[in-house]
Amino acid sequence: MTKDPYNLIVTGVGGQGNVLASQLIGSIMVELGYKVTIGETYGASQRGGSVMSHLRISKNRQYGPLIPPKCADLVIALEPSEAARVLGQFGNPGTIAVVNTRPVYPVDVISGHMPYPPIDELMYRIRSLSKKCYFLPATEKAMELGSPILANIILIGAAAGAGLLPVTEKKLEKAIIDYMSPERVEINKKAFRLGTEMVKDLTQT
Repeated sequence: MTKDPYNLIVTGVGGQGNVLASQLIGSIMVELGYKVTIGETYGASQRGGSVMSHLRISKNRQYGPLIPPKCADLVIALEPSEAARVLGQFGNPGTIAVVNTRPVYPVDVISGHMPYPPIDELMYRIRSLSKKCYFLPATEKAMELGSPILANIILIGAAAGAGLLPVTEKKLEKAIIDYMSPERVEINKKAFRLGTEMVKDLTQT
């Protein structure tokens, strides 16, 4: 993280746990001595509505809560269409994206009133809007661990494993204890480790 401020967006839809993910990352960065400002924007509050958390991370000072357009350094996306939407507004030629490939269909798509973009078209657009991107089947892997909500921790692990965030399992454990019940610690640590392993497999292919 040589850039200051380092601008991170965690995006997804309601019910995916991206607000928690941003709080965990922010807590860890504060522990590391950074000044962190978090700003959140919401589409619709119900499941399926857009949710976006802006994290502005600096060694020097507090920044405003919202990242300016075209100024994101890293986008962690729990949903692929949200990744494309956010990159279209905040991406630039240097932006890196870590993206969950599992779509979440909004009500209008489920009811047949609008189509969902083909996943290959979304992946093409995400690639075109970022310097580098990592696509991971985070939801599927989270479900193997017992809960789809763990996809958020898998993506944090992936970002850490790719060297994009200075997050370690030990630092995550401390943050999880602050935000969750103790019995959730081990499964979240396992999800984090899985994310680091998954992204290393991607970088080797």
